[in-house]
Amino acid sequence: MAYDHELADRVRDLLSGVDGVSEKRMFGGLAFLVHGNMAVAASSQGGLLVRVEPDEGERLLGGEVQPMVMRGREMPGWLRVGATALRTPDQLSAWVDRGVSYARALPAKA
Repeated sequence: MAYDHELADRVRDLLSGVDGVSEKRMFGGLAFLVHGNMAVAASSQGGLLVRVEPDEGERLLGGEVQPMVMRGREMPGWLRVGATALRTPDQLSAWVDRGVSYARALPAKA
């Protein structure tokens, strides 16, 4: 399954004008990086992958928000947010802002 291009466009619109943003195709989806650190991605499995503070991830789980699982392992600091939790501009913006804030807090990658 390809990533949701409409979702990627919505994320792109939110990130327009944000310093240091780049896009990269990863894991069959489209990742949005801030100074080289992945912040969010339109997932090939649907919905949005969001990078969060690892200690905060557990608190955010529930309903459409699940841990990201890769090769059978949960990935601390990564959440999968289902499409129904991203319907409104405010919902999407809150998740994108969370991912961007965490990515900005990391050392920039070359």
